[in-house]
Amino acid sequence: MTHRQVLEAMSGLMLALLVAILSSTIVSNALPRIIGDLDGTQSQYTWVVTAMLLTSTASTPIWGKLSDLFSKKLLYQLAITIFTVGSVLGGFAQSMEMLIGFRAVQGIGMGGLQALIQVVIAAMVSPRERGRYTGYIGAVFAVATVSGPLIGGVIVDTSWLGWRWCFWITVPIAVIAFIVLGKTLKLPVIKRPVKIDWLGALFLVGGVSLLLIWVSLAGQSFDWWSVETAAYVGGGLVSLIIAVIIETRVSEPIVPLRMFRNPTVTLATIGTVAVGTAMFGGAVFLGQYFQIARSYSPTEAGLMTLPMVIGMFLSTTASGQIISRRTGRIKPFLLLGSVLMIAAMSLLSTIDHETDLVLVGCYLALMGMGVGMLMQNLVLAVQNTTSARDMGSVTSVVTFFRTLGGSAGVSVLGAVLAARVSDYILDGLADLGVPPGAGVQSGSLDVGALPAPVQVVVRAAYGDAIGDIFLISACISVVTLIAVLFLKETPLRSTIDSSEEREEALVATADRETEATTREEPVRQAWTEPTTPGTATADGGGLFVHGTVQDTGGNPVPGVVLTLTDANGRQVERARGEQDGAFRLAVEHGGSYVLIASGGHYQPTASMVVVVDRPVRHDVQMLGAGRLAGLVQAGGSPVAGAMAVLTDVRGEVVASAPTGTDGRYAFADLVGGSYALTVTAPGYRPVASPVEVADGRQQTLDVALQDGGRLTGVVRSAELGVAVPDARVTLLDGGGAVVAATTTDVDGGYSFTDLPAGEYTVIATGYPPNASSLRLAGEHNEHDIALGYPEAD
Repeated sequence: MTHRQVLEAMSGLMLALLVAILSSTIVSNALPRIIGDLDGTQSQYTWVVTAMLLTSTASTPIWGKLSDLFSKKLLYQLAITIFTVGSVLGGFAQSMEMLIGFRAVQGIGMGGLQALIQVVIAAMVSPRERGRYTGYIGAVFAVATVSGPLIGGVIVDTSWLGWRWCFWITVPIAVIAFIVLGKTLKLPVIKRPVKIDWLGALFLVGGVSLLLIWVSLAGQSFDWWSVETAAYVGGGLVSLIIAVIIETRVSEPIVPLRMFRNPTVTLATIGTVAVGTAMFGGAVFLGQYFQIARSYSPTEAGLMTLPMVIGMFLSTTASGQIISRRTGRIKPFLLLGSVLMIAAMSLLSTIDHETDLVLVGCYLALMGMGVGMLMQNLVLAVQNTTSARDMGSVTSVVTFFRTLGGSAGVSVLGAVLAARVSDYILDGLADLGVPPGAGVQSGSLDVGALPAPVQVVVRAAYGDAIGDIFLISACISVVTLIAVLFLKETPLRSTIDSSEEREEALVATADRETEATTREEPVRQAWTEPTTPGTATADGGGLFVHGTVQDTGGNPVPGVVLTLTDANGRQVERARGEQDGAFRLAVEHGGSYVLIASGGHYQPTASMVVVVDRPVRHDVQMLGAGRLAGLVQAGGSPVAGAMAVLTDVRGEVVASAPTGTDGRYAFADLVGGSYALTVTAPGYRPVASPVEVADGRQQTLDVALQDGGRLTGVVRSAELGVAVPDARVTLLDGGGAVVAATTTDVDGGYSFTDLPAGEYTVIATGYPPNASSLRLAGEHNEHDIALGYPEAD
């Protein structure tokens, strides 16, 4: 697809994403007023957010799996419809329970919008180019995040509108997004047998839901250690265990567990969980901070979050453009984003109800920059190492864990906030001389109805408690930094399909061509015995194609089957090469032909041949498929689990494989040439050997490993006889060069491994130096050392 076609297709996606984010940000800033009108509590405030995140989290893997099986466009339109229905119903809510239920319906649609937008973009754009379009997602996210609180604040502050229009105002945009998406998004639908793992989805959603409900209610509705906790946690864990068992047995799992064999997917998932926890859990309470602790209106509270949104917009857009157009590297931005997020959360943990708002704005901008570099680039890192057939499942799983982290973060941090606010209010009332419970309820958010002195106490309590929330978020953000540090940098590929998929497609095509060349055709003569070169026909005339078949070394390859087809793919002639590699194929008239050669262990080849008015000579060169095999042994016994690595003359790794239980290794489909075989195994010295592989032939190379010498001992005090910890032990070879150095442990022990035979000198320091000579012969040696001053005679 061209850049313009991609932008046209993304227009509908961006409108749908705008609807989802706009609805969330409008409601989040209006929640204090909404809950005040519906007589809600701090616990219900958290549940309005958690209910949407809960259903979004639970449904995300299902949306992703469905996108691998059905039309992505229809699924995206279905997600828009569900989200819109939930929004309309939310506007008619008459109680907190109804509002929470309709928010759960919104969450089902939100799960599809979050997961499918990344899947659809991955189906249109290669990872290397995806960064520039990720910047557009960041721009929409920023616009919706900026305008949402402002629009929500204006709606709430306008008496003739009311907070219900926060839910209804997004409906026209959703309808437009639905129509635009139907006209602009055109993706191929892959038809294949469909098997949806409904049972696995049921237990997965059930297990996650039970655990999230437990996190939300524990410590408030019941104690952390209680029968209810045992029921929720036990039921959740049992459901997840059953889901894992099901996922390992079905052919089309909702969450392909094999994806976690890829360390990039595993580390990115861990980092995403921490990002979701820190981002959702920390940022969702900013509306309460500005409206309750700082006494600002909803509109003003929306303006206060502008620094965070601007920082996120700039970092997302800039990092995406730099990655796509210049570096192609993700990890530097992931590291920088992790550090910025930890720093921002740590600084935000210092705020209270009197902190300078300029400082608060700077801290929020820093947090936005960190989250902007992490959120989309972690998904990009996973997609870059994932095949196209699993793109939907893997992308949705990453989004699933990010939302799961957000759900758990909001629930846990909400419980912590409620507890801390209650403690601060009790302390403030005690300072005023007001007995506990007189004139205030710590769970109520209708601060305006409280007496003026009590309002001051409540606002200060919320301002101070918010800082505690960000301190916890800062600690969680450290997990993201650790995961990113161990993430391997993989160059972004410039194709939609992975290299493995392209190789599989080429192999499948070659197999089909080989099958076509060997298929018996009763209409034509199925076989033509090779004729002697120079006698094309009985009368010695006619047109023909002749030549020899050789390998890359110039040696003749006998017995190769050669098939000549015309421009329409019809077989013209077929023959088998002679012992000297010569072949000859007669043609009736001039024209363009395709010459196909296959046979033995060689790779099939195809080439174009043009015949005019005279015979044409065309030599064929066969490539591969050589084979290298052998036995890895040590002392006459095979070594299992040794790693054999084959590199070419440029140092590129061609193949690698561990030896089997019989100590044997084998590499197939090798192009003839010079290679280096390196074998490593724990407890043995590495061995590298040169080897020549001929096209279509097998080469045998056995490798004998040698045990590495080992030197251990204990450093003791010469006078007291006790072990000396932290003594420095240095090993020198016969030429005086330092081989290794170590420090003794608490028992005075030291150890050197993987040493070749030869003369060594061991030097121990810590007391006066002690030097001694010894000889190693390859076996296990022990050499104790006594440190101390020599006794005077």
